[in-house]
Amino acid sequence: MGEQNHSPGKELQHWMQAEAPGKKNWNSQAYALGAISNFMSTFLTFPIYKVVFRQQIHAVAVSEALRQLWHEGPQYFYRGIYPPLLSKTLQGTLLFGTYDSLLFSLSPNGPHSLGHRWAAGLMSGVVEAVALSPFERVQNVLQDGRKQARFPSTFSILKEFNSYGLWGRMSLGYYRGFWPVLLRNSLGSALYFSFKDPIQDGLAEQGLPHWVPALVSGSVNGTITCLILYPLIVLVANMQSHIGWQSMPSLWASAQDVWDTRGRKVFLIYRGGSLVILRSSVTWGLTTAIHDFLQRRSHSRKELKD
Repeated sequence: MGEQNHSPGKELQHWMQAEAPGKKNWNSQAYALGAISNFMSTFLTFPIYKVVFRQQIHAVAVSEALRQLWHEGPQYFYRGIYPPLLSKTLQGTLLFGTYDSLLFSLSPNGPHSLGHRWAAGLMSGVVEAVALSPFERVQNVLQDGRKQARFPSTFSILKEFNSYGLWGRMSLGYYRGFWPVLLRNSLGSALYFSFKDPIQDGLAEQGLPHWVPALVSGSVNGTITCLILYPLIVLVANMQSHIGWQSMPSLWASAQDVWDTRGRKVFLIYRGGSLVILRSSVTWGLTTAIHDFLQRRSHSRKELKD
């Protein structure tokens, strides 16, 4: 009854400062918790993601995207899940782990300012983009229904990429659309980590259960970030759906094509926005809540041992 309600962000700083200084150069727990939380949230929200992807590629309504998936059959509904499941697990590992390491390199003893969180988030997003862009590339080809006959499996796509020369494998194969991916991931990570803890701390002061502030903070933060960067998400999906040496437009040509095919109207670029809000809210809400829960549980075990 008389228990003090500490804010999550300040609790985290207190936990980390209490550990031996040398441990913060490599905190394996941060990487493991990020991997588990992203794996679980990705598996649960993949069906929503696939519907959104179809809208981005074909510029169709939600009902039409669902009709396409239904027509292809349930056996194809989870087609393409392995690349995102692997990439999102690695994303969580790199995103949370690298952010944690960078944050405490910038500010070993705290407190962690907005500038520290922004810089650590930005750099972790860069690492994430470099490491995971090839996974997203394969995933986007797999999920494009127009390419199912030519590329029925991940192996067939990898075989195509590896048939190119060294430079072609990078620029036309695995790292097609890299620059918008880099911009999207770095800005997205910076925004997420900059405001996740402040929002969560503000809600925690209202006396809510521990899991509620984390869930709401992740949902609100993820939704706002995704809506701001949604044009880049659409551009990446369209650029990475192209494959082969022929008909491989440049970055500017791809952006122009997206703008033209959407009738030169901003609201058509945001077609599918309702599902984007739902997917982002659920994914980042679950990821943040699961991560916060695992983090609290881990520190509780440590306190019991001590």
